[in-house]
Amino acid sequence: MTSTSLAAPATTPPGRTDADRLPSLTGLRWVAALLVFGFHAGTMRIIAEPGHQAVVGEIFTLGLSGVQFFFILSGFVLVWSARPGDSRRRFWRRRLAKIYPNHLVLWVLAMLAMLWFADPINPVAALENLFLVQAWDPRPGYFYSVNNVSWSLSCELFFYLCLPLALPAVRRARPWMLWAVVIAVPLLIVALWPGQTLVPEQSRWWFAQVFPLVRSLEFWLGVAAAELMLRGRWRGPRLPLASLIFVATWVAASLWIRAEFWSALLSVAYVLVIAAAADADVHGRRSPLRSRPMVWLGEVSFAFYLVHVFVIMTILRLTGDWGTGLPGWWGPLAVIGFLLLTLALAGLLHRYVEQPMMRRLAPPRAAPGGAPRPLASVGSPAGALPLQRAPQGDADPTTYAEQDRTVHPGR
Repeated sequence: MTSTSLAAPATTPPGRTDADRLPSLTGLRWVAALLVFGFHAGTMRIIAEPGHQAVVGEIFTLGLSGVQFFFILSGFVLVWSARPGDSRRRFWRRRLAKIYPNHLVLWVLAMLAMLWFADPINPVAALENLFLVQAWDPRPGYFYSVNNVSWSLSCELFFYLCLPLALPAVRRARPWMLWAVVIAVPLLIVALWPGQTLVPEQSRWWFAQVFPLVRSLEFWLGVAAAELMLRGRWRGPRLPLASLIFVATWVAASLWIRAEFWSALLSVAYVLVIAAAADADVHGRRSPLRSRPMVWLGEVSFAFYLVHVFVIMTILRLTGDWGTGLPGWWGPLAVIGFLLLTLALAGLLHRYVEQPMMRRLAPPRAAPGGAPRPLASVGSPAGALPLQRAPQGDADPTTYAEQDRTVHPGR
């Protein structure tokens, strides 16, 4: 293996093929995207009636953590799909081919909208956003510039740059080191609350919510969990129980738990449900996340994430309802309308930009050299029994164009 190749996993149980898929994780991408949409629906003043607004706000209080969900999922899927014969350059090129065309389209549309509404344009902030480095700039108006949700792509780009460099060490790490990462990340997230007092007050939100180094904690949590599963060392609940833990954590955090503990608790719930969904696919257990509608929704979730704020903001400004909201039941109906419209536009963006540009720009996958890629031994009671490819149920395997597709709103 050359120094520029992605490392092979530490163990190589027989039986894995490159056709293996984790469609339930694709379905989870839609869950994460919907959480973010709900959060913005509750905070962008679509609904004027206080009672209706309170209901949406109560349900999606923690919706912003959908980005955290994406980051953990991204780390998990990229480690799961890494091939030992792949080079760093090819990996980076595929990642850019995945995220940049959609980003560029939304950047152009957002800039045109700013010109239409005669908004002031900061050229430095616009260029930072164009090249996806805006999350490194703590100045207000810079990290949330142009299409403001693209700050998370700036973080993802940093994760993509780091992973091929770190993966050889991840593959060599002892299991206890990987478990230490899984345990330490939620604790470090809690420590951010007192830790942010060391940062100037005007930069604390940026530091805790946007700064790529801080947000990479969630990505590395997914990386460690995936590597443990590949080695058959992961221990966690199956999908029904993990889903129950997820819902219970969400409800408890919303109602009774102090805000400084939300992210840490949700990171645990998210990694449990991600690992459990992967386990269900590998073992062929029932998973509603693997249904054809959920897989399609997951496929378009990246485009949906990039489009939704732009669509909501532009239409509300055109109708004169920006900042005031729509009265009575028109507000909730508008939320549903925005959801359906954004989903339709995301489907078009996915089909006519994302997919063709991936085919045109991404390099062909290199054939792995040496040992075959391992089939995950996911938490079997015996410890490390090699698993066979999971049946895909009613999901069409031909819809999975890339095993390592980005799970962000990234991926």
